[in-house]
Amino acid sequence: MAILNSLGQLLATSLSIVHTRLELASVEIEEELGRFFSLLLWSLVALFCACFGLVLLAVLLIAVFWDSHRIAVVASLITFFFASSIGLGFWLRDQFGKKPRLFAFTLAELQQDSAALRGTTTSSEETSS
Repeated sequence: MAILNSLGQLLATSLSIVHTRLELASVEIEEELGRFFSLLLWSLVALFCACFGLVLLAVLLIAVFWDSHRIAVVASLITFFFASSIGLGFWLRDQFGKKPRLFAFTLAELQQDSAALRGTTTSSEETSS
């Protein structure tokens, strides 16, 4: 009878651990989705504003220099836009590379659980001693 109680408590504890880890994973998913959609929305707004402003600036510059240097101004604007797009592309690639790994906290907790079940701990207190 005592063995059945112990097994029942072990099963209940295991289910509780799994439940907690799944809740942590769902919170991480929600945070990541919120961060993604926020970045997407603000990126689109910034892109729209930048494009609209740049088109108006290009039209203004072409109109101002229409009689004297229109080919030079158009060539300069094309060069500027291409160089800007290449620079922004590299910056965006860098920004996407800096994002945290998905489920990083959940995986760390599961690793600590695994170590605790094996009898070893990976806490920061022991590794700093």
